[in-house]
Amino acid sequence: MTAAEALTRLQEGNDRFLRGEARFPTLQKEVLAELAKGQQPFATVLGCSDSRVPPELLFDAGFGQLFVIRVAGNIVSPEIFGTMQYAAVHLDTNLFVVLGHEECGAVKAALATQTRGHRERERIQALADMIAAGLPEPDPALAPEARLARAVEGNVRATMRRVLETPEGQARLREGKIQLVGAVVEIATGKVRFLE
Repeated sequence: MTAAEALTRLQEGNDRFLRGEARFPTLQKEVLAELAKGQQPFATVLGCSDSRVPPELLFDAGFGQLFVIRVAGNIVSPEIFGTMQYAAVHLDTNLFVVLGHEECGAVKAALATQTRGHRERERIQALADMIAAGLPEPDPALAPEARLARAVEGNVRATMRRVLETPEGQARLREGKIQLVGAVVEIATGKVRFLE
């Protein structure tokens, strides 16, 4: 499956989810028995840990169809880079999606750090600092909701940049086999908006 075909498949799955016509998850012992032999996901999704935005449900994907990496704020770290590299090298996924969502608590914490100098507990603050470093400068003319929406999208784009700046990311893109896209989930509806 090409990256473009995989992206279309995700978009169609989200459309089914939004219409209330989701086909998955279905648990069949035969499916799990077949997956025990190995996995062949058609896309890799780096998403936020927020319990309201499970990629498998939002994209109406069944067992074994998505390789999902979830971490607060959909950020990258050496462990996440390693997991993504595994997906590219060993699972041959051609499409990589960085999936953020509205009302992201990790991005809110980063904005509070960036704009007010607010501090969280040590490990949460390390996460907020990492996110804040990639956010656009806050626009004081924007309403708080618009500022957060801009920051959520900015965080997705910053994660994409970090992936593209790695030697592995550059090499895979030069090969022309993979595609990296960003998206944001509307928290109230589950609609996934892919970024240009």
